[in-house]
Amino acid sequence: MQNWRRIGEILQQDFTVPQERIAAALAEQELSGERLGQIFIKMKALDSTTLAKALAAQFELPYLETIPEETVAEGLLEIIPIGFAKEYRMYPLAKQNGSLQVAVADPLDTRPLNDLSTLTGARVEPCVATPEEILRAINRGYEKQAGSTGAVIEEIDGGNANELAISLEPRDLLDSSDEAPIIRFVNSLITQGFKERASDIHIEPFERELIVRYRVDGILHEVLRPTFKAHAGIVSRIKIMAQLDIAEKRLPQDGRFRVRMGGRDMDIRVSTLPTAFGERVVLRLLDKAAGILTLEEIGLESDLLQPFEAMISKNHGIFLVTGPTGSGKTTTLYTALTRLNNREKNIITVEDPIEYQLPGVGQIQVNPKINLTFANGLRSILRQDPDIIMVGEIRDRETAEIAV
Repeated sequence: MQNWRRIGEILQQDFTVPQERIAAALAEQELSGERLGQIFIKMKALDSTTLAKALAAQFELPYLETIPEETVAEGLLEIIPIGFAKEYRMYPLAKQNGSLQVAVADPLDTRPLNDLSTLTGARVEPCVATPEEILRAINRGYEKQAGSTGAVIEEIDGGNANELAISLEPRDLLDSSDEAPIIRFVNSLITQGFKERASDIHIEPFERELIVRYRVDGILHEVLRPTFKAHAGIVSRIKIMAQLDIAEKRLPQDGRFRVRMGGRDMDIRVSTLPTAFGERVVLRLLDKAAGILTLEEIGLESDLLQPFEAMISKNHGIFLVTGPTGSGKTTTLYTALTRLNNREKNIITVEDPIEYQLPGVGQIQVNPKINLTFANGLRSILRQDPDIIMVGEIRDRETAEIAV
């Protein structure tokens, strides 16, 4: 460990990086004072995998190409805040006999290693992985322990839940361990919903109880019965996130917000509805990273695929998709548009909301406040020389007549 080779020497001898690139990076280091490895990355002279292997060789440390899903020792993620792990790109692997093995991207930065040793009371033994692999492990690991909604709800004090709900938004749903319990509960509710592939989350107040249900594969499943005292705080928190009026409890409200969960962007639509026992809330979950399914993936029987594709490929006609909530209407429409989308066609949609961005497709967001309704949007689309039009919903007779 005392006779470390210089990183430039390792890159040239072990990884055949040309001397002229090393010289250019050294010259840049003289000016900027940055670490040589980061300069190589910035200059695109090498990739993060090569740099990680070189750093491991320099400090005689193990190199991890991948971090297995079940590597982390039980209880370690509760001790180490996700913000600390992300900032310093480190991930705990195992703890035994007073030693903590941890994957790091930069073994030169010893301060966070010392902090980690103080935090855990263990001797830290680093190994090296790429920043990208560590971030994947962080998102995966912390998502799994993002907090049971049942455990979090037990901490909520009904008396001040509404007050605690009004707070600044965390940058990532997984990074909320220090937030008030009501905030962590809502975050956990959303996180768990995405993990269980729920299309909707229902929060329903009754006379003496509060029920939370997830809609998965078109069927509602009860998942939780929080204390009724938490209802006002939960609704206020969701309204704050969706920028709705938290004082208005007599009228229905609609909104939406975007969150990040483990580095992925998620869109959430919110609908509130006043009832005899308080406001019902429904959250529609849209995972932008999930992507559009192919025709083969949407669940059609194999003998229906060819007739279905032939039907949507016709030059004229109307194609209607109907079904109950969560049955896959939007997924089917987007899949059909994706299959038909090419440079030879002018495709325009009118939607509320635009659930997925489709490259090369003109998508119109309905906005009733400025009288941009489905009917008015559809009327304008007809003057845009369209080949294919998608109408997200036919809500009234006027829209139906224009569509036909």
